[in-house]
Amino acid sequence: MTAAAQVLRLLAGRGETLAVAESLTGGLVAAELTSVPGASQAFRGSVTAYATPLKSEVLGVDAELLATRGAVDAEVARQMAAGVRRALGADWGAATTGVAGPDTQDGHPVGTVFVAVCGPCDAGKVTALRLNGGRADIRRESVRSVLELLSGELGGYASAQDTEHNGGN
Repeated sequence: MTAAAQVLRLLAGRGETLAVAESLTGGLVAAELTSVPGASQAFRGSVTAYATPLKSEVLGVDAELLATRGAVDAEVARQMAAGVRRALGADWGAATTGVAGPDTQDGHPVGTVFVAVCGPCDAGKVTALRLNGGRADIRRESVRSVLELLSGELGGYASAQDTEHNGGN
């Protein structure tokens, strides 16, 4: 069973829903989820807030936080997950933000990624990743990592929290 299928099965079993906020993954998390038959039982939708101002304007991320720390930040990821949860009326929110390359961003090297989930209690959990590989590898591993984090929070499988990944290999 894929990570997306596992997440959707867990959510449906709990009668809960999910919304996703994506930056560096550009819609890949939503695509992975919607590739699973029956995804509409638990998946409400997504916001691809690729441009930094959208993180504040659409998802409610603190504008001062974005101005001082930039978009590649653990608290930004947490606020994105909480914001998409509120905006789309879901029980759970998940978010991805980071640097897929080819260039650094806000002083962060390529492969710096933060994935976050926020549940019904509005408490968020963020995982910091340092990923290796090319742009496609980093984006693919970010998708896997956010789905795995969410699965663990939902009480599903949780693999070792290894934050040194070799581009999804």
